[in-house]
Amino acid sequence: MAHAIEFALFAPYNEGAALIGDFSDWEPVAMTKGKDGYFRTKIELEDGDHQYKFRVQSKSWFFEPDEWKDVIDPYARNIDDPSQNSVVRIKGGDRIVDTYMWQHDNVPLPSDRELVIYELHVGDFTGGEDDPKTRGQYQHMVEKLDYLVELGINAIELMPIQEYPGDYSWGYNPRHFFATESSYGTTEGLKQMIDECHGRGIRVIMDGIFNHSEAESPLTQIDHDYWYYHEPKDPDNNWGPEFNYEHYDENLDVKPAWKFVGDVVRFWIEEYHIDGIRYDAARQIGNYDFMHWIVNEAKQAAGSKPFYNIAEFIPENASVTNSDGPMDGCWHDSFYHTVTPHIYGDRFDLTDLEEVLDCRRQGFLGSTNVVNYLSNHDQTRMMVDLAERQIFDDEAFKRVRLGVALLMTAVGIPLIWMGEELGEYTPKDLGASKLNWGLLGNDSNQALFENVKGLIHLRRENQALYTENISFFHENAEGRVLAYVRWNDEGSRVAIVTNFSDQFLKDYHIDRFPEAGTWHEWTGEYDVEIDGGGLTLDLGSYEAKVFVWSP
Repeated sequence: MAHAIEFALFAPYNEGAALIGDFSDWEPVAMTKGKDGYFRTKIELEDGDHQYKFRVQSKSWFFEPDEWKDVIDPYARNIDDPSQNSVVRIKGGDRIVDTYMWQHDNVPLPSDRELVIYELHVGDFTGGEDDPKTRGQYQHMVEKLDYLVELGINAIELMPIQEYPGDYSWGYNPRHFFATESSYGTTEGLKQMIDECHGRGIRVIMDGIFNHSEAESPLTQIDHDYWYYHEPKDPDNNWGPEFNYEHYDENLDVKPAWKFVGDVVRFWIEEYHIDGIRYDAARQIGNYDFMHWIVNEAKQAAGSKPFYNIAEFIPENASVTNSDGPMDGCWHDSFYHTVTPHIYGDRFDLTDLEEVLDCRRQGFLGSTNVVNYLSNHDQTRMMVDLAERQIFDDEAFKRVRLGVALLMTAVGIPLIWMGEELGEYTPKDLGASKLNWGLLGNDSNQALFENVKGLIHLRRENQALYTENISFFHENAEGRVLAYVRWNDEGSRVAIVTNFSDQFLKDYHIDRFPEAGTWHEWTGEYDVEIDGGGLTLDLGSYEAKVFVWSP
């Protein structure tokens, strides 16, 4: 049975548009323009998948005036990759994305302050040199979720999964904002993966590209300067046509870029049940009014469930997250740029170190306002940086363990870049770069995994680490020793003693410890009694001791 299905294209200043598709043998079907700026037509369609495009007289300055161009629907939910046609799916007379039935919507998910985030690239996370299967799809991620549960993370941050040209990319060149990347699998596959995450109490954060699009994204072809700036604002930091959030269409009382991106964000929350967005290149977006609005739109769409809005705002500025700032949190790039040189032995500065461990000293207000990391997709893995400094084997693993101890006990939300927990040493590569899962067969790598896993569980279980509370109770600039304590008002205490020198410090004395009583040293599994005085301990080079208080 056929149903009358409406097709609409918002192109308010274009002279003409038509619909073409397999249902019309690709002959144009006339569309009528309304006062609201939409071209519309209805066509009888049977249930099933149908391919189509719009044929429009372009207003883009790089074509001939009013030249007819065939463009994919900017709102297409599915793209047929080989033909580069829009796909509409009809069932029972309605447009649908797919027929997936969600199973785990009622499972409670962690709040923002409880998060430990794992950033990954879908294509590179699964498979590898020793794997006979290519993998690299949503369904293969599901096979790895129990691994992530064991590790202890409770949020996954997916590098961009909106449809990009070709079969491999990091995704920062999105062409179709409503469609999922076809090389990663089907829309049902993505939903099942997110659903399986939710069933395990894992939130899913998507990397949203709203500063720019790929050069041949449909809106660029329809009327480039209606949605985008004519030229890049900053040619040195330009990755494609940039959305113009300043443009206001007085005739239709609409901000075109706001309208489009708002529709995109609401769609991903409502259709794919995502739990947060990382806003790529938010400093380049640079419009706080838009950011306030889009964060509010996202939270309204999410309803009662937690939703975390994170800005990639580099170099970071506390104004983007504070009480009058638009975002919930931002990437804490100064944490990376400060902590890693200290671990490598390049420098030592107590003030700088304390400033990033206690982000309040940089003007941030809360523990969810910063996302800390030792590496991410843009930064080199620690193992690579250490190798460049001729630091290998046990010495390298020791320094990574020090970094992870700082990451999990600093004020803020910790983020791990995929493979960091198993000692991955592959250099950053814009091409395909599968994780080397075989590393877990090595004793040193497996021991690192167990160390990271333990610290993640400590981070999640001890609520002193959820707070903004941090105090530095021992500072030795000459000896490169720093100690600090985290606490909450209910009596939880975690104290961290760190040695950033290459010297083994035997019988090192700390004059005062934060609290009398029994402290359990987590890395060595032993107890110490503090009677109100100090503590004497052996402290290895580039080592962190983690003490947990038992009242």
